[in-house]
Amino acid sequence: MAKAKTIYSCTECGASEPKWQGQCPSCMAWNTLVESIEETPTSNRYANKFEGLAQSSTLQKLSSIKAADIARQPTGISEFDRVLGGGLVEGGVVLIGGDPGIGKSTLLLQVLCHLGKSAQAIYVSGEESPQQIAMRAKRLGLDASEVELLAEINLEKILATLQTHKPNIAVIDSIQTVYSEALQSAPGSVAQVRECSAQLTRIAKQLGITVILVGHVTKDGTLAGPRVLEHIVDTVLYFEGDQNSSFRLIRAFKNRFGAVNELGVFAMTEKGLREVANPSALFLSHHDGQVSGSCITVTMEGTRPLLIEIQALVDESHSPSPKRLCVGLEQNRLAMLLAVLHRHAGIPCFDQDVFINAVGGVKIAEPAVDLAVLLAIVSSLKNKPLDNKLIVFGEVGLAGEVRPVQGGQMRLKEAAKLGFTKAIVPKSNAPKSKISGLEVIAVERLEQALNQLRNT
Repeated sequence: MAKAKTIYSCTECGASEPKWQGQCPSCMAWNTLVESIEETPTSNRYANKFEGLAQSSTLQKLSSIKAADIARQPTGISEFDRVLGGGLVEGGVVLIGGDPGIGKSTLLLQVLCHLGKSAQAIYVSGEESPQQIAMRAKRLGLDASEVELLAEINLEKILATLQTHKPNIAVIDSIQTVYSEALQSAPGSVAQVRECSAQLTRIAKQLGITVILVGHVTKDGTLAGPRVLEHIVDTVLYFEGDQNSSFRLIRAFKNRFGAVNELGVFAMTEKGLREVANPSALFLSHHDGQVSGSCITVTMEGTRPLLIEIQALVDESHSPSPKRLCVGLEQNRLAMLLAVLHRHAGIPCFDQDVFINAVGGVKIAEPAVDLAVLLAIVSSLKNKPLDNKLIVFGEVGLAGEVRPVQGGQMRLKEAAKLGFTKAIVPKSNAPKSKISGLEVIAVERLEQALNQLRNT
């Protein structure tokens, strides 16, 4: 028997190289080449596609195709439906990833128990035994009488089961444990994950089965396996949250059937994941009185406005290199904002340690929180509390101007609904008609916003 040839495959793009290199020549990613066994092609697996071609497919005019709304199947969990774009789609493939023990299997078991009452649902487990899954369902108090279970990691047997029973929904937990007999590499390798996900996606489209794939994540928080895995599927969801906290967040990073960057908020309880009716309450601290260094802002997560408290602590530095630390925000943007604060407001922080925290562990990527961060910094530096009924949002430019942000009206209405009475916003985001109970202060430059701080 000939010795198997060793190659090195890139975990990002799937390219193969004959020897190990620090950088992948194809996608230029570093330290992504891992050792694997070269696959030996089976007979007629990849036959010459240009010999004996059948008749060509029929072309259609795009204008002749009728655009229709896609029917969706609600999962029974409204926060999960929000992230999915309204529910599950027939023939859609969803990939959900997250840290171990964060609640992926718990959520999907709750979804299947609800959908099993009106549709055929199959749970394919490659990590847990049937007894372990039954114990979880019993502990959560779920009615799993209509959920069918398959403990299998062989791809060919899984495909045969799906073709025979033709379920409405199938959960594969997880894709890294599934292997195909056509390949010699171990489960979880680049080739296995790519082949198994492609085969499952193909049968989902052919039979109209909704397939949910559970994916492992690396220590960097990205989905394990080739990047092509995220391109194959229709929807990519990420489970976020601290295991020391009971709150969990689900974000949509890709969705062919809905909006991206949507956010679902859950609380982990003894009876499984429970929806949070008012997510803004999670990200607001409840102080007995006014405290310096605290400013409330409004961010947009997809179509949902969320109120988040930005906390700042500015203290005299005792080292030649003052610290700049951000939790939940981008650290490089903090350095830029401090430079703008010095240049256009005359407030230096070069000898101060600056710490910024977004309450609740949420990660904020949009620049709409710039103005709130700067007001929190000045409040802490001057030891002057802000009004606890004040909200602030706006992007700050390098010239000191306050730029408008998207969804300004939705942000203001959400703040008014939660009892806030004053808002400092960019001039272009000022509402044309007055919002009941909310005083809106429109500013064009950073100096104007800081003047409002002095007047409070």
